[in-house]
Amino acid sequence: MKQKRKKVVLAYSGGLDTSVAIRWLQEKYDMDVIALTIDLGTVKDLPAIKEKALKIGAIKALVVDARETFLRYFIFPALQAGAMYEGVYPLATALGRPLIAKLLADTAIEEGAEAVAHGCTGKGNDQVRFELALQALSPQLQVIAPVREWKMSRDEEIRYAQEHQIPVEATIKSPYSVDENLWGRAIECGILEDPWVEPPEDAYKWTRSIDKAPDRPRYIEIGFDNGIPVSLNGEKMDGLGLIHELNILAGKHGIGRIDHIENRLVGIKSREIYEAPAAVVLHQAHKAIEGMTMTKDALRFKETVSTQYADLIYNGLWFSALHQDLVAYVLSSQRFVTGTARVRLHKGSCTVVGRRSPVSLYSHALATYDGADAFDHNAAVGFIKIYGLPSKTQAQTQMKALMAGETIHVDSIVPPKVKPKKLARRKK
Repeated sequence: MKQKRKKVVLAYSGGLDTSVAIRWLQEKYDMDVIALTIDLGTVKDLPAIKEKALKIGAIKALVVDARETFLRYFIFPALQAGAMYEGVYPLATALGRPLIAKLLADTAIEEGAEAVAHGCTGKGNDQVRFELALQALSPQLQVIAPVREWKMSRDEEIRYAQEHQIPVEATIKSPYSVDENLWGRAIECGILEDPWVEPPEDAYKWTRSIDKAPDRPRYIEIGFDNGIPVSLNGEKMDGLGLIHELNILAGKHGIGRIDHIENRLVGIKSREIYEAPAAVVLHQAHKAIEGMTMTKDALRFKETVSTQYADLIYNGLWFSALHQDLVAYVLSSQRFVTGTARVRLHKGSCTVVGRRSPVSLYSHALATYDGADAFDHNAAVGFIKIYGLPSKTQAQTQMKALMAGETIHVDSIVPPKVKPKKLARRKK
């Protein structure tokens, strides 16, 4: 009696790597392949991707619409946290990986599969994100990484696809590797690997070049409730619709292009090109409302949390106790982050030009220099005396010795005396 073949669930994007992986998994591991395509807001033709997987040889092709889940449980929490890796990357691809891993594990259990597979290379970040998530969620599953194992170059992959009659969009002449979801688009490979070369226009899809962007600026208003965007120009919108509209509006004005030398988790620097119009705008608008509604100390501490949160996402630690702890703080910090930010979109720049909030800590009466000034100017005298008392005390003892040159390191904080320079008399 012939033994039943084992099954593997492959995270299938329809691109070069995962298309080749279907045939390769059958040949290398003698497994039946179930292709799982997860919609995180891609604009690709999902029915065509499903048909392509079956044509290549998958025994089953599944498509899951995970856009709402992605938005509610991944994108908006990251926005509330202010998570921007190294200050510039909104983590679009990184945010999608733990959700894909969760759905891979769920599908493998439902389909009775012994393994799952992803299309990551051996020197990228995504392999870590997938496998750490799978270890936390379903450690009993075997994880296969075809691209990491076969070690084919991109040109060799293309030739393999051609030899096995696997339809792919990439060519040796134009070898971009693209990952996109509703929060952003990542473009790699080819000429982009040279950090001196400006990215060609054909690498971009969501954003116009600055020279082709409108000459007149566009003003928009984004409303937030507890740190979550809920309206655009006064009109209540669901999250998916709002992000879609912002991607179009901001992209039209050339906003959202990111060219970044990035420090990967695996220890190398890489040149990364991203497009994230909506994410860039929303992060700036959100930060403006935080500035109106959070105290100085809370804002300073939030910056530290934002960095830790972004690193955690980037490094694949979504399903960790530390993440749960940080979420508790972030949700608490966003209780009063409610209001509207007015943003100007123009020639590649996104600028917050106005903000208001029903729970704002900004007081016009205290900030103004007009006659309605409510600030107690007389209180400043006592405040300066008390605030400056430690510095005054130190200056009268320790600093006095420094200025007299009695200790070393004088030049490091106290500049030398400068004698007046005699000026030559000008000739009339």
